[in-house]
Amino acid sequence: MTPQELYPSPPPALGPRAVVAFPPLSFWPLLLLLLLGDLGGVSRAQQGTQPHSIKIEGDITLGGLFPVHSRGPAGVPCGEIKKEKGIHRMEAMLYALDQINSDPDLLPNITLGARILDTCARDTYALEQSLTFVQALIQKDNSDVRCSNGEPPIIPEPERVVGVIGASGSSVSIMVANVLRLFAIPQISYASTAPELSDNSRYEFFSRVVPPDSYQAQAMVDIVKAMGWNYVSTLASEGNYGESGVDAFVQISRETGGLCIAQSIKIPREPKLGEFDKLIKRLMETSNARGVIIFANEDDIKRVLEAAKKANLTGHFVFVGSDSWGAKNSPILDLEEVAEGAVTILPKRASIDGFDQYFTSRSLENNRRNIWFAEFWEDDFKCKLTRPGVKYDSARRKCTGEERISRESHYEQEGKVQFVIDAVYAMAHAIHSMHIDLCPGYMGICDKMDPVEGRMLLHYIRSVNFNGSAGTGVMFNENGDAPGRYDIFQYQISNVTNPGYRVIGQWTNHLRLNSEEMQWNGGDVRIPDSVCSFPCEPGERKKMVKGVPCCWHCELCDGYQYQLDEFTCDTCPFDMRPLKNRTGCRSTPIVKLEWSSPWAIIPVFLAILGLLATSGAIVTFIRFNDTPIVRASGRELSYVLLTGIFLIYLITFLMIAEPSTGVCAFRRLLLGLGMCISYSAMLTKTNRIYRIFEQGKKSVTPPKFISPTSQLIITFILISVQVVAVFIWFGVEPPHTTIDYEEQKPPNPEFARGVLKCDMSDLSLILCLSYSIVLMITCTVYAIKSRGVPETFNEAKPIGFTMYTTCIVWLAFVPIFFGTAQSTEKMFIQTTTLTVSMSLSATVSLGMLYIPKVYVILFHPEQNVQKRKRSFKAVVQAATVSTSLSQKSNDKQNGAKIEPDRSQ
Repeated sequence: MTPQELYPSPPPALGPRAVVAFPPLSFWPLLLLLLLGDLGGVSRAQQGTQPHSIKIEGDITLGGLFPVHSRGPAGVPCGEIKKEKGIHRMEAMLYALDQINSDPDLLPNITLGARILDTCARDTYALEQSLTFVQALIQKDNSDVRCSNGEPPIIPEPERVVGVIGASGSSVSIMVANVLRLFAIPQISYASTAPELSDNSRYEFFSRVVPPDSYQAQAMVDIVKAMGWNYVSTLASEGNYGESGVDAFVQISRETGGLCIAQSIKIPREPKLGEFDKLIKRLMETSNARGVIIFANEDDIKRVLEAAKKANLTGHFVFVGSDSWGAKNSPILDLEEVAEGAVTILPKRASIDGFDQYFTSRSLENNRRNIWFAEFWEDDFKCKLTRPGVKYDSARRKCTGEERISRESHYEQEGKVQFVIDAVYAMAHAIHSMHIDLCPGYMGICDKMDPVEGRMLLHYIRSVNFNGSAGTGVMFNENGDAPGRYDIFQYQISNVTNPGYRVIGQWTNHLRLNSEEMQWNGGDVRIPDSVCSFPCEPGERKKMVKGVPCCWHCELCDGYQYQLDEFTCDTCPFDMRPLKNRTGCRSTPIVKLEWSSPWAIIPVFLAILGLLATSGAIVTFIRFNDTPIVRASGRELSYVLLTGIFLIYLITFLMIAEPSTGVCAFRRLLLGLGMCISYSAMLTKTNRIYRIFEQGKKSVTPPKFISPTSQLIITFILISVQVVAVFIWFGVEPPHTTIDYEEQKPPNPEFARGVLKCDMSDLSLILCLSYSIVLMITCTVYAIKSRGVPETFNEAKPIGFTMYTTCIVWLAFVPIFFGTAQSTEKMFIQTTTLTVSMSLSATVSLGMLYIPKVYVILFHPEQNVQKRKRSFKAVVQAATVSTSLSQKSNDKQNGAKIEPDRSQ
């Protein structure tokens, strides 16, 4: 094959004064690259090392860019042939051209031709190849060029490419689009999905029939959120596709919120040994991020899975793959267990039956227009064709030419075939619409379409709207992007009859996911967790980690706090306590001292005994009112004192009764009144005795106010002070009940109780008793002063013992009462202490003063007789003698000499 056959329209040689006329753009670096690339293309063509292009004659020529070969090793542009992504896709364009040219309704009487180039999946090589498309637009000045005979040279005019189908990889399309834009050549890609290409200001002549990765990234964000994940890592192959895809995913996740990126890792173009093992270790640094978003090529995907398997992490990571993974088996071959559960995405597509029939019928004889078909044939059937000048490899069998695709070899239509066909048809529909508008009723190409103006064609391309090869609509938005339509797959191998990729949902502007059809590692139907922090339990608030909105610590709302919202704990109102799960508040139970409580049983028992005893004493005194013992004890004050004792016992029942306004009022009135009556009567008695004997030392005249009537008046005057003070208290602050929520408020709110009580504070209670305590102390002082009175005289000594004992009881009461002020059982302890202390003081008074008398009256009536009546003078003399004898006895005991009293 000659160089001319490989490159039918080589660029003309440029003379020393050739002029190149570019569009009105200052782009000198590109000019240099254009010239060098153009000449470089000729050089390679002339070398004959690689078939250069396919030329299909037609009235209008379309360019085609396909990765027929893979990227070559260092220093070599092209490598092995790519059967699916290269040959299948390229044949899809040829198939579409055949269909259009045979269609009487689409571009009638106009034949579409093509110039198809191999990009070798390398952006720089593709740029050099694509310069072929702009040769016709380079105007050259050949006026000074002459042949040897002096005639001007005959230079063949290169074909004019009106539009380009391709390229495949985004990095290749970006490189090519920069050149085609300068020459206003529209471009429609069938596989480039980088979001960068949606920038209409930079790539205004670029369109694509596949949705951009921004839609894909949005779909992947929706998938991640639908699975309840908020913490994922990303993997991207270095290059436009991987980096742009991850950038779009990260950007959309930030805009929508609720999704954090644990790590964003880039896979180098030329990874070093052990690079993928390090990558897996990095991912494990944030092991909670089990979801891994991967925008990578097939080779990188495979090596990531291999590294995960090597690290014994099968089943740990759950991959969400982009369309580069899609539903392909090659990346997961022999790694099925690691890939199990992977969710992948792929633009919605269908297998084109017409293309299957076309491609499986291709043979070496009927497909000579495809200059790379022989190479494909050898690779597909694992055989070797004999060619002139090429040594035959005996290690491989010889091709017979009778082999048939899908019969002697495996065949499965490549996924992007549909989009290649749609891209060609989109270009054809745009040209058809342009022809109708510019050449109405004209058969063939009219002058207005010769040449085809690129910017006008772009307008018609952006306006197309037709049903594509799979029956779905083909259209473009203002940026030249196709609508986002994706199928969502999951790779399943457990509990399924046919292991493999299974469609679990779709995405067309919004997600439809059948979560019940999803399965994970080992056939588990529960969606794995991929979260930085697990949801807090009820009653716990989130304490966010600074700078990472998806990570938090859970803190329990303690004490009397409840969970106001997910970030805040608030304190319950004073009369409420938190629910057990602390999600709200509930009313605090109200308690009071119950009659059945142990704190009430003992005081009530003592009070009942006291009331019975007091009642018995009162009844006995009334029954034997005129007997000598009753008369000698001072009947009037005795009845007053017994009444006070009775009231002291009675207050126990008021202190334990359920608080109400009436109960609170009687508590105020009777709490100090009983003691006030008792100690007023005893004080009056002791004061009378003291005054009698003090007066007897000075004169024989009896002191004033020692008669029973005077004694009663003095007693009632003392009692009235207490009564008046209580009624003033009633006027200042009327009695009422209250609920104390602080008294029984322990650290554990489950034991919190509100205490129903009267509005008497500890201070008011002590003030209520303070007057009685003053009377008690005063009475004790007089009892001490009257200690010299003979035992047989009246009640001085029993009253003294009563007061001493009573002081001891109340001295014990004070530390107990105030020492329990901080106890959660405060009300019960203080009530019991108070009532028992009062009952004991009343019992001491009753026992010392009246029980002995009652005993004599009832059991020794013979002692209840009238004693000799004494005058006041005799009483005084007896007291004086008693005092003198007492002093002498003390002196004798101290060893003093007793002298006779000579004063008498």
